Amino acid sequence: MRTARTRRTLVAAVSMAAAVAVATPVAHAAPASPDAGAAASDQDLPIPAETPQVNQHELDSLGAFAPALIGSVATRDANGNVNEKLLSDARSMADNPALPVEVQQTWRSLIDFLGEPGKAEAAKVMAADDQYVGETDAAKKKGGPAIPKGKRAPRIQQFLYPTVGFGCMPGGGNSVGMALATAGPQKAPAPGPKRGQAGFVYTSLGTGPAKKSPRALWVSWLNLENGRTGQQRLMPNPKINATNGPGTFTAIATTGRGRIVATIYGDVTTKTKGRTVSCGIAPTIGTAII
Repeated sequence: MRTARTRRTLVAAVSMAAAVAVATPVAHAAPASPDAGAAASDQDLPIPAETPQVNQHELDSLGAFAPALIGSVATRDANGNVNEKLLSDARSMADNPALPVEVQQTWRSLIDFLGEPGKAEAAKVMAADDQYVGETDAAKKKGGPAIPKGKRAPRIQQFLYPTVGFGCMPGGGNSVGMALATAGPQKAPAPGPKRGQAGFVYTSLGTGPAKKSPRALWVSWLNLENGRTGQQRLMPNPKINATNGPGTFTAIATTGRGRIVATIYGDVTTKTKGRTVSCGIAPTIGTAII
């Protein structure tokens, strides 16, 4: 378990990431067209057929307030309780009639996740997962993890809202970015998170394949149940969209089981239309049950 100092460092990182200016108009890039020559090893992760709309209100309101909200969970009172006043203030913002309905819904989703509804849902999901422990252990003895099928298929959990990459296209155009988290055990993102691990995936729609670069893309995460925090770099993945794009970056974190709040921020580098392009993204926030 990390120290309180580490938690403060995480909150500071989230706050710094959320301070990125997001007032730049968004020029939506079309998703990259699938290519029949794509590598057979590419994993199949959700990529929308149409580029989603980036909501400026979500970027502005969540970017400004969510770090404080997450920090209130990381820093609990003497009784171990969440700062209810801050959650109450957030609920008031969610009820602000000046905000678009979809933004209010995003706020409520985050608030519920941090509060008792999210805690109850996590307990339900983890209890169901526990039913598969025996099956998983038996499969390990045979040389591999048991990955549930059907209703118990691995969870792919989209981040709360799409974001924007500033100047990610040749010529300076912006791209739309989408992020998701996966709960182990499952195969994606390769090499696959195990039980108690989270996989994080960020995709820069409309760009070419991801490239390694000194400019880094980061995920900072907090487990609300065990207090662990962490920060990891997302890297190009040779098994996901590596041939034709769109640029996809992944990381696997040992978060432990429970509710995870995460933010992805920093820079992405892709090779798009024959050019190497590096650009910064507006942070996006996600929630997941691992």
